[in-house]
Amino acid sequence: MGLFNRKSDTATTTLAPAPVDPALAALTGDYTIDPAHSSIGFTVRHAMVTNVRGTFGEHEGTLTLNGSDPAASRAAIDVKIESIDTGIADRDGHLRSGDFFDTEQFPLMSFRSTHAEQLGGDTYRVTGDLTIKDVTRPLAIDLEFNGSATDVYGNERVGFEGNAEILRSQWGLTWNAALETGGVMVSDKVKLNFDISAIKAA
Repeated sequence: MGLFNRKSDTATTTLAPAPVDPALAALTGDYTIDPAHSSIGFTVRHAMVTNVRGTFGEHEGTLTLNGSDPAASRAAIDVKIESIDTGIADRDGHLRSGDFFDTEQFPLMSFRSTHAEQLGGDTYRVTGDLTIKDVTRPLAIDLEFNGSATDVYGNERVGFEGNAEILRSQWGLTWNAALETGGVMVSDKVKLNFDISAIKAA
């Protein structure tokens, strides 16, 4: 279900729009992310030898889907950084402090999409602006469409899971500590992961 199909492998190859799957085209409308059945998390290398994983327990967002024209789809997500949870209270407190997120001054992390495209099959890329603290930079999120269903309460749901990578220093998250054996305590690269369930507006 790519955006384009290749007609031939010759030098005169032309590109034509792929036919739209009727099931995909039906996924059009406004959706609200269900935080009770969604997760936004991250993984970061610690002390050069292991990974620390965490989640943000409080978030909200909306999706505007256009199944027949994915480029017209939009997403908006706000994350309450105070809800960060890595399983260690002292570490979470440090992440909330001025060394990292400074949640008293900058309580939210936000994403606003600017473009969406279908990469092929059920895989999409959503590009937009990620704001952390007072810094806004572009971010591309690769998503896989997990399907749609009507739940036991009659809600029409869609599901997506995806990932992205950032360099935290580009958003002003620069705190670190040198290790005696070389390297640093916290890696600059952070892997973001998303598991989203959204309910269609009535």
